[in-house]
Amino acid sequence: MQVRMTVNGDEVTGDIEPRLLLVHFVRDHLGLTGTHWGCDTSNCGACVLWMDGEPVKSCTVLTAMADGRELRTVEGMEVDGVLDPVQEGFMREHGLQCGFCTPGMMMTARWLLDRDADPDETTIRETISGQLCRCTGYENILRAIRWAADHPVSATEGAPA
Repeated sequence: MQVRMTVNGDEVTGDIEPRLLLVHFVRDHLGLTGTHWGCDTSNCGACVLWMDGEPVKSCTVLTAMADGRELRTVEGMEVDGVLDPVQEGFMREHGLQCGFCTPGMMMTARWLLDRDADPDETTIRETISGQLCRCTGYENILRAIRWAADHPVSATEGAPA
C-alpha cells in the first residue's frame, strides 16, 4: 500500500507492507535514525516521536496508521542550525550517557514543555516515566529538562533565551 505523510515539515510517500511498524518506516525508509528501536513492546520509549503533535511509541504504531498524518522526529527539533532548548539542556547538563534513550526523552520533554512551561520535578518525572534509561539514574535528565524550561526559545531570536 502507499502512504503519504508530513515528516518534520516535508511531504513524504512510500510503498509499504500494511504490517510495517512506523519505527521501521522512519528509520529504514526515511533514514531518520534518531528514532531508536529498543524493545518492540512499548516498554522503553526509545522510539517516541510525535504524530499530530502527540508523543507515540512508534514501535506500536503501524505505518498505515500514520497515513495523512504529521510526524515530528528528533531530527526536526533543531531549526536552521539552532538547537531546541531541550537539546541544548541535554548537552549542557549531561543528560545522556550512551544516548540510546535520549531522542525519545527529548521528544517527550519538548511535548511537556510545550504544555507546561514551568513543570515541577514531580511532573517531569511522571511525564518521562514511560521512558527507560539504563545509564544515567535520571538526575541529569531532570536537570536537562529543567534547564530547557528555564531557557525557552526566544520568539525574536529563535534561540534559547
